[in-house]
Amino acid sequence: MNLTLKVWRQKHANDRGTIETYDAKNIPGEASFLEMLDIVNEQIVQSGGEPIHFDHDCREGICGMCSLTINGVPHSKEKGITTCQVHMRKFKDGDTIWIEPFRGKAFPVVRDLVVDRSAFDRIVSAGGYISVRTGSAEDANSLPIPKDSADSSFDAAACIGCGACVAACKNASAMLFVGAKAAHLNLLPQGQPEKDKRVLAMVRQMDSEGFGNCTNHYECEAVCPKQISADVISKLNRDYAVASTKEAFK
Repeated sequence: MNLTLKVWRQKHANDRGTIETYDAKNIPGEASFLEMLDIVNEQIVQSGGEPIHFDHDCREGICGMCSLTINGVPHSKEKGITTCQVHMRKFKDGDTIWIEPFRGKAFPVVRDLVVDRSAFDRIVSAGGYISVRTGSAEDANSLPIPKDSADSSFDAAACIGCGACVAACKNASAMLFVGAKAAHLNLLPQGQPEKDKRVLAMVRQMDSEGFGNCTNHYECEAVCPKQISADVISKLNRDYAVASTKEAFK
C-alpha cells in the first residue's frame, strides 16, 4: 500500500518544530507501524535526508518505549495495544497518517518523535519500591494475600510507564501512572509499612515535575495499552488524603 505521512520533525528541545510530509510507498500490510517507519527511513536515507527519530526497544508491547501519537490518539485508535503492535493492515491504501510525539509539559521533546520521560523514573525513585531486605524468595503460600487484593495489585503492576495517559489527558496528568505504581504495592501486605510515606512522596514528586491534575475525563483509561482502570486514581486520592491527615496531626 501507499500512504502519506505527516510527521512532526524537531531538531532539538528548543527548536520550534514543524510537520513534514513523506510518501510511504510499497508498505506491506503485515508490517508493524514501526517497521513501516523503518522502511520510510531507508527511503529517506537513500535520498540523502535525515531519518525520522523515534523511540523503540522490545517491539513486543512490553517496554512502553514506542510512544507515538497516531492520528491524534496515543498509540492509535486500536484498544489495548502499543504503537509497535499496530499493523498497517488497519489502514487503507492512500490514507494520510499524522504522527506526532507524546505531548506534555513534563515530557519535553528530545528530537522528532522522541520525548524525555525521565520524570516517570523520578516519581518511581521517590517511593515506588519496598525498602526491605528480601533475601531468598519466600514460599508462595507463606504470606496469605486475599485474592481480590492480589488480582488488583497484579492489574496495577501491568503498567509499563509508556506515558499514553499523560499524552491523552487535557491536563497532562500522570495520575493513572502514579496510581498504578502506588496501588500495586499498597494493596499487598509487603507494601503496608511504607504506604503513607510512599503515597506522599510519589504524589509530591509528580506535582513538582509539572504534571497536571485529574479532572475525571477518563482519556487516560481509554488509551492505556494495558487497560488499567481509573479506579487506581480513586485509591490514590483516598490514600493520599489519609496519609496527609496523619502527617498533619503528628
